[in-house]
Formats: sequence, structure tokens, C-alpha cells
Amino acid sequence: MKKILLIMPYGSVGGMERLALHFYNHYKSQGYQVTAIKFFKLQSDIINFKQDEYALLNKDLSELSPFKRLWFYMSAPFKLRRLIKKQHITHSIAFGDMANIFSALTNTSEFKIGSIHALKSVELNSHSMFTRIIKWSYKSIYKKLHKVVCISNAIKKDLIENCQYKFPENLEVIYNPHDITSIQSLSEEPLDTPKERALFKGQTIIFIGRLSYQKSPWHLINAFKLLIEKNENVNLIFIGDGNPEVIQYIKNQIETFNIKDRIHFLGRKTNPYKYLKQADVLALSSHFEGTPNVIVEAITLGIPIVCSNCTEGIMELMSINKYSENNKNIHVESGIITPNFYKGTLGFPEYNGLTLEEEHFSEALLQVLLDSSFKIILNKNRKALLKKFAIELSAENYLNN
Repeated sequence: MKKILLIMPYGSVGGMERLALHFYNHYKSQGYQVTAIKFFKLQSDIINFKQDEYALLNKDLSELSPFKRLWFYMSAPFKLRRLIKKQHITHSIAFGDMANIFSALTNTSEFKIGSIHALKSVELNSHSMFTRIIKWSYKSIYKKLHKVVCISNAIKKDLIENCQYKFPENLEVIYNPHDITSIQSLSEEPLDTPKERALFKGQTIIFIGRLSYQKSPWHLINAFKLLIEKNENVNLIFIGDGNPEVIQYIKNQIETFNIKDRIHFLGRKTNPYKYLKQADVLALSSHFEGTPNVIVEAITLGIPIVCSNCTEGIMELMSINKYSENNKNIHVESGIITPNFYKGTLGFPEYNGLTLEEEHFSEALLQVLLDSSFKIILNKNRKALLKKFAIELSAENYLNN
């Protein structure tokens, strides 16, 4: 019998964590023994694995002193090794660079699977110690992983061409699987309160994810400000928590623009699908992504998408056909892809005025809100768009030698 260990840093409602939960449920349904380990278990965790869950720490890394943080980094692979030995694990699946590195360092004999979920040449565009460790690991210890899953062709190409990844033979492209039936079922649940239901009575744009530098939500705020000058009866809903600095920055934007009555922060939600189902358009203004799970979830529920062209993987998700990239909006089967916001550096913008890319993004949002044909086209192509995300295929491909 296969004995599988899922390895992840956190239990938040991010894409990697939701993917781990999909795998957990699927593998359990196949009769496999499945254990999950979080490096940091927090009271605010949304993703949980019941009696099959272990944790290395019951606090966040940011709460540790520099010495204790260093001790955690040094001791984590040994703790992970003990669990793998004790549970007689046959397959381990690590989610993200920290989990991949710790898994590689355990020196255990199970079939080791790592995974890369973002465009690394952009994400690693800094000089932090952890960034330097990751870049070094791509040339050294990643060879100890039997398979490293890239969730898009764009990510695999980026690792080899831009990140000096030295072991292309262990890279394999497998799209993130999704439990389509479960997403559709959960989306039918009613919203929590009358106040929330009232927010979705008019036209609604929704953002689901972590408010982070990666997601650059300030672009969405700027585009929304321009949008409501032309279509004032629309709400922007944020689902998820995030970086306190980023949240404060965009709240300052909202205060400056005097649009507080049109933008609403609902926080983390155990079931984000019921909110997504009620929206008119999903908006993503990221600087970089891998293949965002929320795009597939929106396609599943028939909700058109407006997303910046932050990686070639976006085109892989949002369209059946290949479209030529340009500096204008691209209409695809599931919505509109707008020009990339990323200009070489992460972080808050130095220029406070409206950019051309934000104007394109605002125009795309307005088009989707006013033109019902986007939803009709998406629903016509939904089955073909979702074909490559069947959980039965992807979950087993992870485990195959």
C-alpha cells in the first residue's frame, strides 16, 4: 500500500495548500495511507487534515528570534526524517521551495516529489539569504528529488533558462488537479450573512488570494478607481488575508480615492467558492504567478476572468488556442488577458499615477461587466478548458516513476 506524506509550510487558504487538501482527499479515497505535515500550524489555519496532521511549530516563523529561526532551519530536516521513518512513507510530495529543500535534505529513501508553483526568475528577484539558498539549491540538492513538478510549461522553461536549474531530467509538467464536483457543490452553499448577500446584489468584481507583493493589488485598486468613474454601481470584494504592509498600502489608496463604500474586505473564508459563484468577474493583477488555482475554480463556476499576463502559464490556463502576445488586451475563451504589470522589480510602485497597463485592465473589467457574451463563450468552452485538470489523472501522475 502506498503511504504518502504531504509536506507544506502553512495551512492557509493559498493555492498550494488547497492543492494539498485535494490530494489528501483523493488519495484517501483510493485507500492510501496519507499523512500531512505543516512546518507552522497557526490558529487561523483554514486547511486542516484532522487526525492525519502533524506540525513542527505552533507559531509563525516571524514570531521567532533570529537564533530560533536559524535553529528551526537546521533542525527541520531531521524532524521530517524521523516522521518519514516512523510512518514508513513510500512517497512524499513537497509543496514549494522550503518544503522541497527540507525534503531533499532528509536523506530518506522514499520516492521524493517536489513542486514549483510560481515563475521563479521573478519571485527570486531579491538578495535575501533565503533567495540565495534557493538559487544555490537549484544547482545542488534538488538532484536528490526524484521528480520536480512544474505546474506549467512556462515555469519549467523559466527554471532552465533563467534560474540556472541544473537537473532538467527530473522536471515534469503536471497541471494542478481540481476536484470539479466538490467545487461546484461547495459553491451552492448560501453566503454567511445578509450583509454579505447584499454586497453581491449588484455588479461585483472579486479577488481571491493572499494580499501580497506578488499579487500587487494596488494595480487592481487603481483600475477599479478608473472603472467606477464610468460604471459607479459596482463593488470590489477581497477574499483572503495577507501582508500587513500591503493591506495598509491599499487601504491608504482607497482612503485617498474616497471609494471605501465600494470596496469590501471579507477576510479568509473556509469556502471561497460560494463567494466566487456570486461574482460577475474574477480579477487578478499579479506581478507573477504559476497557474493560479482560482482561475480554474472560476472557469469551473462559469465566472469570466480578467488577469494580467504575468506568465505564459496564464495563457495555458485561460485559453484552448494559442494567441499572439501583444501590448493590448487579448480576448480568450475564459475572459481577457491584459498586459503584464511587472517592470523588473517587486514592491510598491514609485509612480503614483495611473499606468497604461492599469487603463487596459480597467477597460477589460468594464467590457466583461457590460457584455454577457464573455460568460456565454466561457460556458461553451468550459469542458474543454477543464479537461487537463482532472484530479484522477494529475494525482496519479505525481506518484508515477
